Amino acid sequence: MPLPKALFNLFNIQTVKKPMAAKKKSNLSAGNEQLHLQNQLCFALHSASRAVTRLYAPILKQHKLTYPQYLALMVLWQKDGQSIQSIADHLEIDQATTTPLLQRLEKLGFVTRERSREDERRVEVWLTTTGKRMYKEAGEISSQIVCGVGISMEEAVDIINKMKAVKASIASNQS
Repeated sequence: MPLPKALFNLFNIQTVKKPMAAKKKSNLSAGNEQLHLQNQLCFALHSASRAVTRLYAPILKQHKLTYPQYLALMVLWQKDGQSIQSIADHLEIDQATTTPLLQRLEKLGFVTRERSREDERRVEVWLTTTGKRMYKEAGEISSQIVCGVGISMEEAVDIINKMKAVKASIASNQS
C-alpha cells in the first residue's frame, strides 16, 4: 500500500523520479544565416556598447567613477547648473534613475545639488571644483578609449555619425 502524499510532505521525503530521455538538440536556424545572433544589428550594437563600457571601467575606477556617472559629468561639463530632469533627458534615462546616480556623485565630491532660487520644487546640479578638475582629465580618458578600441579619431567620428543616423532613422519611423 503506497504512503499518503501528506506523509511525504511531513517528513520531507523525496520521491525518486525516473530519468527522462535526453532531448535531441536541434539547430532551427541552420541554413538561415539571417537569424544567427552574430548577424543581428541589435546584438552587434549591444555587444559593442558593452565592450566599450568595459574599456572605460578600469580607467574610471581610478577616479572612483562608474560609466553612467561619467556620462552625467559630461552633461554638466557642457552646461553647469542643470535640473535633474534635464540631465535625465540628456542621458535618455528616467529621472528616478538619475537621482541616485547624482547622489553618489555628490558623495564623491564631484557635484552639489541645490534647490532652484526661481522654483524651490526644482533641484539644480552644479559641478564642484573636483568636478571641474575632472574635466581636464577627461580628454585623456577619451583618447585612451579611442586607442583601446583600435580606431582612428576620424573612424570614431564616422561611427558616431552613423549611430546618430540609425537613431534618427528609428525615431522618424516611430512617429
